[in-house]
Amino acid sequence: MNLKALSAEFIGTFMLTSSVLGAAFYSFGAPSGAAGIVGVALSIGITVMVLARSIGHISGGHYNPAVTLGLVAGGRFPIGDAVPYIVAQCLGAIAATAVFATIGNAPASYAANGYGDLSMIKAGLVSVFLIEALLTAFFLIVIMGSTRASAPAGFAPLSIGLTLTAIHLMSIPVSNTSVNPARSLGPALFAGGEYLGQIWLFWVAPILGAVVGAIIYRWLDE
Repeated sequence: MNLKALSAEFIGTFMLTSSVLGAAFYSFGAPSGAAGIVGVALSIGITVMVLARSIGHISGGHYNPAVTLGLVAGGRFPIGDAVPYIVAQCLGAIAATAVFATIGNAPASYAANGYGDLSMIKAGLVSVFLIEALLTAFFLIVIMGSTRASAPAGFAPLSIGLTLTAIHLMSIPVSNTSVNPARSLGPALFAGGEYLGQIWLFWVAPILGAVVGAIIYRWLDE
């Protein structure tokens, strides 16, 4: 396994998680006014865009276990490399959460994901599962379409970053937006309790959605 690729996945997932946590922890209470959901969505979308442009070529720029497994299902990534990638991604997310826990002023939830009483709009398990699976499927269709060999050069980071922004605008009130099991794992470990008890959903739904989205794209592009 390429150590540089794993390091890039660690760094990329660290920065992706940081973009969520920093905006979620501090933008809502900013003296000049809360950036709120729009601020968080833009923070992660812009971060993923610039990561794809800067270090994406080193590892493929997954930064997300669901993306890695979706690309395996889509025939774009070798299954033998998936586990090391996922480990690097999870470590990156945990490290980012640890940094923001050290900085301080973190909410008790650590911006973790949840359903029921842990959802902003009190969305139930089925609703959260559906939105996480559907939006991750959509995300994989965009990723695979934007990175196909015949796609216009240089536009993939833009379309992927803007898609992730739109996904967060749609689903933060429902699930606090995961579509990324590593991003969910880091905060849940620090929040503990019910957040950690619900972490299974934010692994199962995004991974299922990613695999389905990749299969749909392969069928569309045959």
